[in-house]
Amino acid sequence: MRRGAEVRSLLALSGEEVGRRAGNRLVVCEDIEDLHRRTAEIMADELAVNARAGRATRWIVPVGPVGQYPHFVRLVRGRGIDLARLHLFFMDEYCDEAGAAFPAEHPLSFKGTVAPVLEELHALGLPQEQVVFPDPSNVKTLSARMAGDGGLDTCFAGVGIHGHLAFNEPEPGVASMGARRVALNDFTVTINAVRAHVGGNLENFPRQAVTVGLADILAARRRVILVRNGCEFDWANTVLRLALFGEPGDDYPVTHVRGREYTILTDRETLASPSVLF
Repeated sequence: MRRGAEVRSLLALSGEEVGRRAGNRLVVCEDIEDLHRRTAEIMADELAVNARAGRATRWIVPVGPVGQYPHFVRLVRGRGIDLARLHLFFMDEYCDEAGAAFPAEHPLSFKGTVAPVLEELHALGLPQEQVVFPDPSNVKTLSARMAGDGGLDTCFAGVGIHGHLAFNEPEPGVASMGARRVALNDFTVTINAVRAHVGGNLENFPRQAVTVGLADILAARRRVILVRNGCEFDWANTVLRLALFGEPGDDYPVTHVRGREYTILTDRETLASPSVLF
């Protein structure tokens, strides 16, 4: 596989051509806020159908992006959707050098980031015990827990610059790996530090995490993947094209979704070709 040549050819495709080739696998949103709204609608629609049928809804969900959650809360409240049988498995959490998950009070904690939204959902009827974050105390049993009770319905996911889903970084055999503690590669650390407003503090940025496995994500009945730059840097244009068309391989884990049920949402800016091609 020659990724360099493949990437050059994919980036040369216009946004219109990418859309035509992707067909119904790709939903193109006007902008980031539209992407967040449409994701929330997908979530609310699935939950409402299951709730009316008396079925549980079991999702893997991300902290990145998070803009969909306020819209989801609004839809749940406005439509009176029952949350009693919703189960949320959050994707990942940073760890310190000793391998302990960051507490919610840490400024980089994923749990802390979504705490206000979860507070609203709990007030609307989501049981506390049905919200799970990966942690060293549960990571060895987490994959089995997600697979139980009929398995996972949908995985909602962002994607990293090097194609990771959750924190499943490129490594041999990644598609078969379950929940575990992982080391973060330099690509991930750099782009996450840039987006976290830490002033370039690479020395102290977390380099470990606990994560659900790519095998868990691939075992869900469907995947809804959000690919967006979401900032001034056009870092996601390449991984969008690889997710849709790249040859499957462990070097970009998101490519393993193909052959399974998935939909990718993006915005017009991320869909465009970069201004510099080489």
